[in-house]
Amino acid sequence: MIKKPVWNDFEHVDVWIFDLDNTLYPAHCDLFKQMDRKMGEFVSQYLQVDYDEAKRIQKKYFSEYGTTLNGLMSHHGMDPAAYLEYVHDLEIDHIETDTRLNDALHQLEGRKVIFTNASDAHARNISHQIGIDHHFDEIFDIHRSNFIPKPELSVYRQFLDEFEIDPKRAVFFEDMAKNLKPAHDLGMTTVWVPNPAHWSHESSGGEHIHHVAEDLGDWLTTLISSKAR
Repeated sequence: MIKKPVWNDFEHVDVWIFDLDNTLYPAHCDLFKQMDRKMGEFVSQYLQVDYDEAKRIQKKYFSEYGTTLNGLMSHHGMDPAAYLEYVHDLEIDHIETDTRLNDALHQLEGRKVIFTNASDAHARNISHQIGIDHHFDEIFDIHRSNFIPKPELSVYRQFLDEFEIDPKRAVFFEDMAKNLKPAHDLGMTTVWVPNPAHWSHESSGGEHIHHVAEDLGDWLTTLISSKAR
C-alpha cells in the first residue's frame, strides 16, 4: 500500500527538483509516443535504413546509453542539434493547463528546478503549456550535461555543483526508477512517479525509492494539506 505523503518528512527540503517528461505531465498525454515515432524517423533518415531497423537501433541505444541521442553520438559522431529539434517538434495542444499542480507548486517554499535529459527548449515549451513555467528558477538540460544523460552519476554531481544544491536538503521527482538511484546515493529524498511503461519500472525495487506519487498534482496537494494539520 502506498503511503500518503506527510509534511514532517519534507521539512528539511529547500530545493524541489523535477524531471520533465512523464513527471510534470501525466504519461497518458502520450507525448512519448510522438517522440518515439520521431526518433525512429530520424534514425531511419540519418542512417539510411528502413524504419523497422531504425527502431531496433533506437531501442538498443536507449537501453545501452540512456538516450538514443547518446548512442548516435557515440557510434556515429552525430551533431545533436538537428536530432533534438526534430524529436521535440511535437503536437502539445491537447495537454491541458494543470491548475492543481500550479497551485501546489505555488505553495511550496524553496527553489524549484527541472532536471531533464531533454532540451531546454522542450522543457520551456511543455512547462509553459501546462501553465507552470513561472515556478522554475533553473533548467538543467541535456546540453548542460554535454549530452551525457541521467543516470550517469557525474551528471548529478555537475547539476548539484552548478546550481549550488545541498543534496540532503533536496527532493527529486522522476518517472524512471533507475534515475533515482544516483539521487539517493548522493543524499536526496526521492519520489518515483511511475507509469505503465516497462522502462519506468526498471530498477524499481530497492531502498533508493523513498516515496511513490501516482499523480504528481494530487500527491503534492496532499503533502501541502498535511502541513496545516
